[in-house]
Amino acid sequence: MKVVTKTEITAYPLLSRGKVRDIYAVDDATLLIVTTDRMSAFDVIMSRPIPYKGVILNQITLFWMDMFRDLVPNHIVERDADKFPAALAPWRDELEGRAVLVRRAKPLPIECIVRGYLSGSGWKAYQQTGEVCGHRLPAGLRESDKISPAIFTPSTKAELGQHDENISVERAAELVGADVARQIEQTTLAIYEKGRAYAAERGIIVADTKFEFGFVDGKIHLIDEVLTPDSSRFWAADKYEPGHGQPSFDKQYLRDWLKRQPWNMQPPPPALPDEVADVTAGKYRDAYRILTGSALKI
Repeated sequence: MKVVTKTEITAYPLLSRGKVRDIYAVDDATLLIVTTDRMSAFDVIMSRPIPYKGVILNQITLFWMDMFRDLVPNHIVERDADKFPAALAPWRDELEGRAVLVRRAKPLPIECIVRGYLSGSGWKAYQQTGEVCGHRLPAGLRESDKISPAIFTPSTKAELGQHDENISVERAAELVGADVARQIEQTTLAIYEKGRAYAAERGIIVADTKFEFGFVDGKIHLIDEVLTPDSSRFWAADKYEPGHGQPSFDKQYLRDWLKRQPWNMQPPPPALPDEVADVTAGKYRDAYRILTGSALKI
């Protein structure tokens, strides 16, 4: 299994190269999604990868998609590189563990964010207005306080290098239609609560996360990544103490380091020291081990 920063698969056309994923068109109905080891923060791709991060993200996503199958269908077709089309055989070592074949979906133009705790941009908005994406919250909440019940706070999808914009549920309904907005809000909250309960049994607080959905054959499917350290805030329950930021199993450690650097959050990013890269990699591995109950085999 190789560390993969960028793929160059000539067997199929490259459709997109995002912050982390390379996507290829296998045929009219199928895509190949490769989760690389590229690391992004503040919508900027870092100058060095985090080894095997892509494998961890892919395997955690598959773990959750299997768990949520009774709540929402997903787009996965095949996860075993040995069962991929023969044309992909020359790239097997690059694809193993980090690639999936999926059904083509028509993605919704919004990201479905759910917040169970007050942190990040939600905390900033609350300090200014007492609201988060149109949700009026009780007065006197502290940073990292629990939000009960959890709230659905969608955002727009920005182009690579741009920032997503938080929007209200009403605005989301204007973008996707009232019925679809209602369905994805209910589904988002349902899978978050199931995932949060599972993680809590293992000592992880899922403070917030984002999901993506798309239409396959006219039906909503769960797509992209699910409850990973890239798309979520994972906090250590035994160290949880509201009133400030929390120790985490996600890339918050990297974000915090970047904030301390003389950097304007635009490319090029600061070079990551070995220690920062190693600690970040360790947090991703810890998240995988705790959530799945097994160590990553690489």
